Amino acid sequence: MKALHVITGLGVGGAEQQLRLLLRHLPVSCDVVTLTNPGPVARGLAADGVRVVHLGMAGNRDLAALPRLVRVIRRGRYDLVHTHLYRACLYGRIAARLAGVRAVVATEHSLGDTQLEGRELTSGVRALYLAGERLGRSTVAVTPTVADRLRRWGVPGSRIDVVPNGIDLERFRFDPAVRRRTRARLGLPEDACVIGGIGRLAPGKRFDVLIRAMAQLPSDCWLLLVGGGAEESALRRAAHEAGVAGRVLFAGERPYASDSSRDPDLPSLTSAMDVLASPSAEEAFGLAVVEALAAGLPVLYSSCPAVEDLPPAAAPGARRIEGGAGAYAEALAAVRAAGPGPRTAPEAARRYCITRSAAQLMDVYAAALATTPQGVSTP
Repeated sequence: MKALHVITGLGVGGAEQQLRLLLRHLPVSCDVVTLTNPGPVARGLAADGVRVVHLGMAGNRDLAALPRLVRVIRRGRYDLVHTHLYRACLYGRIAARLAGVRAVVATEHSLGDTQLEGRELTSGVRALYLAGERLGRSTVAVTPTVADRLRRWGVPGSRIDVVPNGIDLERFRFDPAVRRRTRARLGLPEDACVIGGIGRLAPGKRFDVLIRAMAQLPSDCWLLLVGGGAEESALRRAAHEAGVAGRVLFAGERPYASDSSRDPDLPSLTSAMDVLASPSAEEAFGLAVVEALAAGLPVLYSSCPAVEDLPPAAAPGARRIEGGAGAYAEALAAVRAAGPGPRTAPEAARRYCITRSAAQLMDVYAAALATTPQGVSTP
């Protein structure tokens, strides 16, 4: 089998890094097309031996990109096209069908109740999404929660498959030596209580809640924010205004594996943390929470379908927080007072092993290839 993955961009993001990790475990010959931004994950894929094509799309309405993508698919003689993220799903499904591909699969990484990848879910966005979805063979939801949202939108249940995001458990295993080394490199005191926040620095992630919570916590508490985005300047201003700028560290975007021994990667940063806080009000999966659980961290979150869809006993160290800065400050103070616990991964983290997710996706591929659509598919 030969597959082409089409994704909107390859900067450091959850869906992008998930794609790279997945390709390491799929027993399939895969190439990747990125519509825009061939960033750090593109370089990582190339280092893994994956062919990456940058389509050079100028914007959402760059219709000239469509025939270019059709040509790439035809030249590659792919058996299957797998699309990721909204723009790539729309253009990729159309191009695949125009190129006569046998099967089209899409993964829905970021569908919330009120937004999709940070954009408001207007009637126009929804209509365009559903029109494109009808061109595919299967839409993969990363959680049962996302599958329910798709069904409420009108996507037929027969075209929805649930395949959760996967994590590399071994990469996130807690390492006390890595913890000491990473804290030293970042200038974090060894005895500090380090609160972690991981994700895009965007309004929807609500990292400002953690900054305001910091003002209510003792001086030995530090906030380590891992991620990049347009909200960074506003968050830095908020830290200054709250009087905690000296205890808020912006680590920037960090890949799963760093190219530099002096530049800590994401698993190293989780080892350096004492607790992970995720105040985002709306998530499709909650990858940062699951990775933190794999590192044995206690977790405070506002939305995490990956945990909420499991029995409570699967993630005893995860607690849902309702409210804003005050509620998070109170919960973080309780974690600090309790002190460190065993840094072992709970059942919830083990359920999301990447090898299991890859095997489930192969079943979706087999089903998609078993049926050759004739014309536009119907519900």
